[in-house]
Amino acid sequence: MGAPAIQAGIESRVGKRPVTVPDGVSVKFDGRTAVVKGPKGELTRVLPVGLAYAVEGDQVTVKLTPTAGRLGKRFQGLARALLQTMVTGTKDGYTTSLDLVGVGYRAELKGRELNMALGLSHPVNYTLPKSVTVKIEVIDEGGLKKPRVHLSSYDKEELGQCAARIRSFRPPEPYKGKGVRYTGERIREKAGKAGKK
Repeated sequence: MGAPAIQAGIESRVGKRPVTVPDGVSVKFDGRTAVVKGPKGELTRVLPVGLAYAVEGDQVTVKLTPTAGRLGKRFQGLARALLQTMVTGTKDGYTTSLDLVGVGYRAELKGRELNMALGLSHPVNYTLPKSVTVKIEVIDEGGLKKPRVHLSSYDKEELGQCAARIRSFRPPEPYKGKGVRYTGERIREKAGKAGKK
């Protein structure tokens, strides 16, 4: 038996909305492969199966096909979200920031390598992905100075992985909050041992 035909009215609420392509951005499809080019860069991604992709004027649509199956609705919403992320990234880009909280914590950029002193017995050297750019500034909050690392990229997925990797070198500890944290991240601190009375 063949796959059941898709009935009207069961499309994803998010997936059926078209993606608007702004000026300066182009979207092309080669089967399931989407290529998005914009001022910030170029992204290529293979999208889920069982869907039909089309560029109509300045809008990209994602439609269910008769072979979509039971997971078609979920994949439609996923594909639409991925396309929107690619369009936004190549047009405007994404940014995130990390704070290095601790005495003697430092960050320095040398070429494509981010060198950090994080209170460990050795310096931490991290080679940045090609799509990620870094800017470092020193923030003064209440008399306490700390380095802030600004990351930016047109690839949201790679940016998130890069930020998570840097944070993993010295995650915030729960007693004094020292470590690498996302800017604005709240750390639930524990009370230390009270000591003997």
